Amino acid sequence: MKNLLIALITLLVFNCKGNTQTESNETYKISKTEAEWKGQLSDMEFYVLRKAGTERPFSSSLNKNYNKGIYICVACETPLFKSENKFDSGTGWPSFDREIKGNVAFSTDYDLGYARTEEHCANCGGHLGHVFNDGPKETTGKRHCINGVALKFIPKE
Repeated sequence: MKNLLIALITLLVFNCKGNTQTESNETYKISKTEAEWKGQLSDMEFYVLRKAGTERPFSSSLNKNYNKGIYICVACETPLFKSENKFDSGTGWPSFDREIKGNVAFSTDYDLGYARTEEHCANCGGHLGHVFNDGPKETTGKRHCINGVALKFIPKE
């Protein structure tokens, strides 16, 4: 019982906040003040993209979107993922087996007490989600688990 209590307290000490543009030494092409981002983004977009928050699973309309097109950063419109690389991971978040090379940046997040690979928009530094090694084996084996609120879908014409 004592060990369980210690484990619960440890989990409470760690939160789901990752490194954001304002906390990182990394420089991005698009840089704005917190007030500018707040004026541009909805409350939930700001929470996810600028504060490294996580939207509730199964809350994004993009989770089950399988139309042809491209997924771009909602903050700066950088192309991030292609529809042909999207798959249903069953996790409740839009998932992709690969990113558009050069448009997604990666860092290591220890906020839950273990290392995870965090994903950011390479242009504005917005938090997108995390990448895991449990994706489709027949392709890359990667699962880019992305907050739908961080994305905007542009249908193929």
